[in-house]
Amino acid sequence: MTEPTSELQRFFLQIVRNLAATDPARLHRPLPLTDIRDSIVPYRANRRTLQLESSEDYELVLMQLCAGEGGFARTEPEDVRALFVAELGSANPDLALLHLYENAVVSLEAKALAMALSPKPELAFAPPDHMIDLAAPEAPPADLPELSRESNSSDLTSHCAQCGGLLPPGRVVNFCPHCGGPRLFARCSACRNQVEAGWRHCVSCGAAVMGN
Repeated sequence: MTEPTSELQRFFLQIVRNLAATDPARLHRPLPLTDIRDSIVPYRANRRTLQLESSEDYELVLMQLCAGEGGFARTEPEDVRALFVAELGSANPDLALLHLYENAVVSLEAKALAMALSPKPELAFAPPDHMIDLAAPEAPPADLPELSRESNSSDLTSHCAQCGGLLPPGRVVNFCPHCGGPRLFARCSACRNQVEAGWRHCVSCGAAVMGN
């Protein structure tokens, strides 16, 4: 399983996991900064999972979360969030600000929260080039004849639209083994206009189509 790729991602996921296990309703409510630090994801109880070496590393990641980095959360009041952003831009951030503004509230962003609550959140947060789009069907090879692509459709009948002969099941059939006619369409026996597979009557003259 792919691991979260940053300390901030791990921190956010741990907040979600801990709240989901203890008080899921709070996932959708503003969280006091002091609660995140002292009870939701306290350093000592979570340092191994967070893979953070020191309490200073922990507080730096907490400040990054409160500053809105990564789009995981938003902090109110806005001037406190802006203060965290400015402090993180300095060479030596003053982590004491977390204690000074511990009454600020942090809300988890809805999109990031939905991803974290997915069955495989680690994959959801993986970089795009490491993700596999399971929803997108594999495109057929470019050199595959158009006739072969269409013949895979489950809408096609099991009989030849031209002669009515039974077609072999469970395989790609491009041409009828009985009359040699193309699988995708035949000709109306009455007016000779094109009749596609699955049609029961000709759209030109209304004649019944053999085998459909």
